[in-house]
Amino acid sequence: MILPTQSSLSNLSIHSPIIPLTTINSSSTHHKHQSHTLPLSTAISFPQFKPHNAAALTLKRRRRFSPFRVLSSVASPPAATEITSTSTKPSPAEVSRTIMELTSVATLSTLTPQGFPLGIGVRFAVEPQQGTPILCLNPSFFPSDSKSSLHVQLEQCGLRTPQCTIQGCLDKPQDASDLKKFQSIWRKRFNEDVDEELIHIVAVERILQTEDFMEDGVWFTSLDYKMAVPDPLRDYAESIIQEINTNNMEDIHRFCNVYVDLNFQSPSPNINPEVVSKANMIWVDRLGFDVRLTSPQNDVFEVRIPFPREVTDEKGAKSSFNCMSQLAWEMEKHYHAQDYKKVNQVKKITSRSH
Repeated sequence: MILPTQSSLSNLSIHSPIIPLTTINSSSTHHKHQSHTLPLSTAISFPQFKPHNAAALTLKRRRRFSPFRVLSSVASPPAATEITSTSTKPSPAEVSRTIMELTSVATLSTLTPQGFPLGIGVRFAVEPQQGTPILCLNPSFFPSDSKSSLHVQLEQCGLRTPQCTIQGCLDKPQDASDLKKFQSIWRKRFNEDVDEELIHIVAVERILQTEDFMEDGVWFTSLDYKMAVPDPLRDYAESIIQEINTNNMEDIHRFCNVYVDLNFQSPSPNINPEVVSKANMIWVDRLGFDVRLTSPQNDVFEVRIPFPREVTDEKGAKSSFNCMSQLAWEMEKHYHAQDYKKVNQVKKITSRSH
């Protein structure tokens, strides 16, 4: 086997690998990067997708793959956490913390002294330890110690808008050290100074998280919110999605056809249910990615495809995508028997008015 040069390790982009997964001998093949030694079998192992009679298979190289792409992704150590059936997507608290980190505009609502509801658009920053929203407000609009809600939305590829609504009490901090800390956070977020007399926070009591418009939400406590952490891929998600949707559409279609049980319940026996007419990745996180797809009958669905194991950074996400691309191609070419359980939770999208 030809190992890549050191210069090739720095070129990490999303391309499918050329090395057949079934021909790697994990007991004798290793790749060294600086002082860290990684077995290739560890870097590209798939606990959920087990090959069938791997020793008897011999594969040809796929010409469209770059020779050193898969090895370059080994430079990022793989995460040790395997994904189970109960952890294929982040919790509502994690999603809410991620939404808060990626957004800086929200709607603040409360009751006026006359008892009427009032909502205005505000900018906000987030205290990173517990996710406390920091606002800059004119106190004449919103008196302190009033019950309030902060509604935040995050548009994803123009196809989905997850939201979180924080209920709590609008508070004006009095501690001098807290005020200095909040001023520093605001300056870092917006590159501007703020008068400490205008600083307010929302003391979080409970949160409602919804995946999109016109969908049911999930309530959870302030403790769940404070204990959760934002997704580690949040700052890279949009660039990864754009790259994949631009350069790897063939792989996304193959993922849907290979890894997902596409039971569209077609009324016509002449329509193959294992074919997707359109597919786009709409979000990616540490546990997997979401795909919006269109069936041959023009119905729209959303499916969650998990990574084989949890990832912690951009390199790990691209490495997992490369390995899944290779395995899906082998499945499609019948080099692997499809002896694994496909994803069978496919959500039909009934409204696309947004």
